[in-house]
Parts: sequence; structure tokens; C-alpha cells
Amino acid sequence: MAPASAEPITVEGNHRVDTDTIRSYFTSGTAEGVKSLKDTGLFSSVRTRQGPSGLIVTVTENSVINRVAFEGNSKIKSEQLAVEVSSKSRGAFDPAVAQADIGRIQEIYRRAGRADATASYRTVDLPNGKLDLVFTVDEGSKTGVKSIEFTGNQAFSARKLRGLMQTTEMNLISFFKTSDVYDPDKIATDEELIRRFYLRNGYADFRIVNTDVKFNAEEKGYDISIAVEEGQQYKVAAVSVDSRLRGVTSEQLTPFLRTEAGDVYNGDDVEKTVDVLTRETGRLGYAFAQVRPRGDRNAAAHSVSIQYVVDEGPRVYIERINVRGNTRTRDYVIRREFDIGEGDPYNKVLIDRAERRLNGLGFFKKVRITNEPGSSADRVIIDVDVEDQPTGSFSISGGYSTTDGFIAEVAVTETNFLGRGDYVRVAAQEGQNARGIDLSFTEPYLFDTRIAGGIDLFAKENDNTQYAEYSTFVTGGTVRFGIPVTDEFSVSPHYSIYNTKISIPNKSGSPYNDCTYPINGTTPGYGALAGTLSVNNNCLTNGEASLAIKQSVGDTLTSLAGVNLNYNTLDNLSNPSRGLTVELRNDVAGLGGDSQFFRTAGDLRYFHPIYDDIVGIVHVQGGNITGFGSEKQIRIADEFQLGPQLVRGFAPGGIGPRDISDPANYKYNPLGGSHYYGASLEAQFPLYGLPRDLGLKGAVFADAGSLFGYNGKTNFTANGGACVPSNTSPLYTQGTCVTVRDSDAIRSSVGASIIWNSPLGPLRFDYAYALSKDKYDVTQAFRFSGGTKF
Repeated sequence: MAPASAEPITVEGNHRVDTDTIRSYFTSGTAEGVKSLKDTGLFSSVRTRQGPSGLIVTVTENSVINRVAFEGNSKIKSEQLAVEVSSKSRGAFDPAVAQADIGRIQEIYRRAGRADATASYRTVDLPNGKLDLVFTVDEGSKTGVKSIEFTGNQAFSARKLRGLMQTTEMNLISFFKTSDVYDPDKIATDEELIRRFYLRNGYADFRIVNTDVKFNAEEKGYDISIAVEEGQQYKVAAVSVDSRLRGVTSEQLTPFLRTEAGDVYNGDDVEKTVDVLTRETGRLGYAFAQVRPRGDRNAAAHSVSIQYVVDEGPRVYIERINVRGNTRTRDYVIRREFDIGEGDPYNKVLIDRAERRLNGLGFFKKVRITNEPGSSADRVIIDVDVEDQPTGSFSISGGYSTTDGFIAEVAVTETNFLGRGDYVRVAAQEGQNARGIDLSFTEPYLFDTRIAGGIDLFAKENDNTQYAEYSTFVTGGTVRFGIPVTDEFSVSPHYSIYNTKISIPNKSGSPYNDCTYPINGTTPGYGALAGTLSVNNNCLTNGEASLAIKQSVGDTLTSLAGVNLNYNTLDNLSNPSRGLTVELRNDVAGLGGDSQFFRTAGDLRYFHPIYDDIVGIVHVQGGNITGFGSEKQIRIADEFQLGPQLVRGFAPGGIGPRDISDPANYKYNPLGGSHYYGASLEAQFPLYGLPRDLGLKGAVFADAGSLFGYNGKTNFTANGGACVPSNTSPLYTQGTCVTVRDSDAIRSSVGASIIWNSPLGPLRFDYAYALSKDKYDVTQAFRFSGGTKF
């Protein structure tokens, strides 16, 4: 057929689309023109016929959508649905597109756990060829995951494997959770989590044979059955490096191996070894080096010999890195997670590492990195596809602890401030015994390096009169940095300046300083009570703060600098079951201010599975503070004040040196110590019979430790004279010296706990029985803590 352009074209029926525009579609032929016009979606019909003077094209235009509305939806907001449908305001109405939108809406609801949801549409005609498109949704009831079962698992229980999954079963708390929604993509992610778990534990032959998902119409939910084949657990028989790079010997690379002969095979350690060897060879100048692990399995001995082959890879360069899909997060925030850039040699190990980092940020719903050929054979284009997700939160939370009483917190947190990747948090707390405000800002990439920098400002007031006869008000700030040395080890220098104000309550309900400042009508032997005085009835009998505490009343400015050393190999930061975390804190105060001391404290926690999902924890801690300068004495505000955080079963401030000058009042006068050490053994286990995602666990523990070494004054007599005892005339005076009980005896306890990772935050209830204690220690069997941390 000759092109339609060879004859005149008459257009009929068009009102909004220009005639010449329609004619232009017929330059290549009539059939092609009809198809192209229909594909625009602007016309409901396109017909052609041959007229006496040429081709006649008759069109019927689709109406223009005035607005797209949704009704019947409450679980999913209209704004979310409007983004997903293809029909848009001011676009042409196409019934086929609207019908496809119904399928999209139902898919959105299916992924939200409502597979029974249905949708339909109707149009409302308006003048001038316009209409409103209205989607009506019947959301139906929630159709979640009713059961998750495993077959073929012998080494690990089904409960343990379900605990690895993001997908959970429906239960009593399904009304406020969404993790029990069936999502094929999430199930695929769960399968990968299970596979990696088995590889970490030596099951190199593990595979998922089949995943069967059935919809139970009667129960209105999905039954998921996962068949696995575990194979045998392998141990590492031998490890070696085969370097084929000229100038780099195998011996040079051997110290960087993360796997050793005799270890249980661990797939994560193999990946880490590949990563570190790739970076080390790159540092040595071999940018194209490839590291390939090769395993030689001995099925009979259940062992595997691992050899890391290092050779020169193909010389391929990165032509361009495309970042797509980020509507809020800035490009540079994504690009800085790559250790390589445009023009650098292509290295898949470093690309995979960047993908893990991006997923770990928490800024995106999904991250996908793919490659495509570049402009030449030695060029490759990296495509980074992301989808932003909300990163801000407003929270109102509360809790209770035996130390702080009831406390509530209001906080605003943004982990991706202005799309720059910065962390900002503002929080205010108010409670029975504690209140304050915190402001925190962190820039994770200071000066375009992997050094994190941050600043914290705080003001906190603590009423300690439940356990000590004074209260504190601390205001100040901290400037901190985080310098990663390796993936596990980091160094964190910091500088803090803060003012600590100690005050002693002195009123009728809490007359803790009335020997110095008598209270009329309260202090025996003074004012209205002057005639009631006896030897056994004086200002000490209603409670009196230690002279050591009175000496510390007022403001103390502390200016200190320090550095923290951190080592962390935990498999999960929020719920670890394996790994080690070590923190060594070092501070020196005396860069101005009133305090002068060296302080060192260490904390080690080791997690290891005992059996299935029972986790053993070893906790070791210790610290020392030493004064310097003219007096070399430590102020009470700077001493270590410990109790249940060292040995459970003891009250806050219940361990360590204390003023026993008044035996009836000793428990309210802890003075703190300069040395402490402690150790704890704990086993945590799930509470069987309860839903796993309820977050309840049990624990049993044994603690031991000691706090000792009071370094403050004991004689407060003017000019260092002889001590004046209490109860001398007048009988409402306090003595001038203190008697300090300072014992390095080991305190110990055993107990049990209930731990709940609740929606309000982590809650913990401990019951401990003290096995050994010093004479004047203060015990506390029950301890409850949780909700907001203060």
C-alpha cells in the first residue's frame, strides 16, 4: 500500500488533539497509523475509510481525567494508591488502563496481607469532555501467614529456623504487626537468610529443596512448608593461598586469612577473607586482582580444604555509575558507599560490599546493583536502583525502673536528615526521679572520609534520694568521632565538658542537711522542738548526708578528653547469638575545670549458642580511676557508683565504700569507689509455647564482682585537727570525721530474668539472690527496668 501521505487526509471527530498531529501518524501507512494512534491512549476508537478525495480518519477521543479518587480504603492511604496506578489526573481516560489499575490495587493489598481485597472503578461525567475516575475498594479481612513448617531439618529446630525469618506467623499480636503478611519477595529473602545461617554453621551442602505455599480458604491465610536438605557439618581441614600475581607471594597474604584449620566451616568467614584479600592486593597495586575461593570437600571425613586463588582478572574499567530511583536521598550519599568510582578498575567484590552497605543504611526499601556493557569491551556501566523509604520517626514512650521510677520520653529522630544521611535526634524525658533533654547530631562522613563526627548536648537531673541523700543536675556536651580501622575494629576519640551540681535536700520531708541548717519544727532540739531533745533524739536520727557528700555540694566543672577502642564481631547487633564485643574506654580530666583524674574502664561480652536457640553470654568488666594534681583525691561525682549493673541482687549504690559513721543511716550514704571488677555468666532462652515475635525470653545468671578504693577525705575538722564526735553540745551537731567501710570482698548472686523486647522498648525483670556480700551492702532482690533509657 502506498503511504497515506501521498493523498489528502481528512480528520473527523477530534476536539482536543490537533488535526496535523493526527495526520502525522499516517506518513508510513494506514495500518501503522491506526495502531500508533491507538497506542497513544488518547482515543477510544480510530477508523479509516477511503473517500472521494482521499483518506478519511474518524476518531473518538477519550475523556480527560479530572481527578483520580479512592473510596472504601482505610488500611492503605489514597496517596499511596495514587502513586501506584497508571491513570493520572489530566491524562486521557483509557478503560484498559483503568482495568489494569484494578489489578495493581489488588496486588498492593495482597502484599499488605489482604488477599481477599477487591476493587472496581466507575466514572463520573463532567462538562467539556472531562470525568472523575473513582476506584472503589473492598479491603476484606487480613490474610496473613497461618503457619510456617520445615521438613528435613535435624540440626536445628523449626522454631530456630522460623526465628531467622522476617516473615512470622499470625498470632495474638497480629492486630498491630505486619511481619505476618505473605510476600513472595520476603520469602525469597528469608530463604537466603536460612541458607547463610547453615553455611555459617558448617553445612556446606545445605540447600532448600522446595517451598510450598498454599492458601487456606477456610482459615483465610497461607500455609508455608519449606523442605530443606542439611547435609553434614564440615570442618576446615586446611587453608592456603595460591598467589599467581607477579611480585606477591602466598606468604604475604596468608596473615589476612579469616579461616583456620580445625574451625567449623563458616561461609561468612570465607566471604570476609575474599574481601580482605581483594583490598590488600589492591593496596599492593593489583587493581584487577581476583580472589576465588576453591573448596575440596572430603565427604567421608566431613571436611573441606579451602584454597584462595589470587590471579589477575580482566582489565575492565567503570565507565559510569548511574544512580536511579532516589527521590529524597542525595546522589553523593549513595556514591560515597562505594570504595571505587567512575574510571576505576571494576571489582565485583567491592561492588557487592557497596550493596551490603547501602542495604545496611536503612534509607531504602530495596537496593539493586546491576551491570550493563559500556561503550567498549573494556568498559562497564554500574546501575544502582534504589527506592527511598521514610526515615523519620516521632515517638512517645515510657517505662519504669526501680532506679528512676516511672518515666516518659518524647523524641523526634531522623536518620537521613534532609537526604544527606545525617542523624538527628531531639528527646525530652520526664519522670518521678529523672528528667532531662538530649540533642544529638551525627555526620557519618566527615570531610568526605569514613570518619564519623557528632555532637551531643544534654541536661539531666537525677533525684537519688531513694538510695542516697543527694541529687545531681548535669549539663554539658560532647564532641565525638568514629574512625573505622577494620570492619570489626574502630577508634572513637571524644572531648566532653560538663558541669555537675550536687545538692542535698533539706526540708521537712527530707531533712538531710539539718545538722548544718536546722529546720524549725523538724530538727530535734531546735526551735519548736528545743525542749524535746535527748541523747537518742537529734538531727542525725532523721537522716543526715555524709560529710563527704556535703563537701561535694555545689558545682564541679569537668573537662576531659579520651578515646574508646571498640571491637565487634556480633552476628546481630540487636539480638546477638554469636560473636564478641569489646570496649576499652580511656579518659583524662584536667584540661581546665575542677576535676583531675585518669579513668580506664573495659567491657567484654561474648555470645555463643549453647544448644539450638539457647545462647550463652559471658560478661567481664572492670575499671580504675586515679586522681592527680595537688590533692589526688576523687570527687564523689567522679567515683564509680555501682550496684545491679555490676552484681544483680544489690541496690543502686548498694556495693562499695560507704559512710558508716551513723550506723542507722549507712545505706543512704554510698561514697563510690575507684576500682571495680565483675564477671557474669548468663543463658538466654525462648519461652516455649509463646509466639516468637512476642519478643519474650527467659534467662538465668550468676554474677560476681567488687567495688572498692575510696579516695576522698575522711577528716573535715578545721585545719586538720582532731576529730570531733557527733552528739556533743549542742546536741544537734554532726561530727567532723567520717568512718568509711571500704571492703574489697567479692559480692556474688544468682538469679533469673524475664526479657521482653516490647513495642515500648526493651523491658527486663530480674530476681536475684545475693550469695555473698559485705556487712553494710544494700541488697535488692527484684529489679525492673525498661522502656525509655535515660
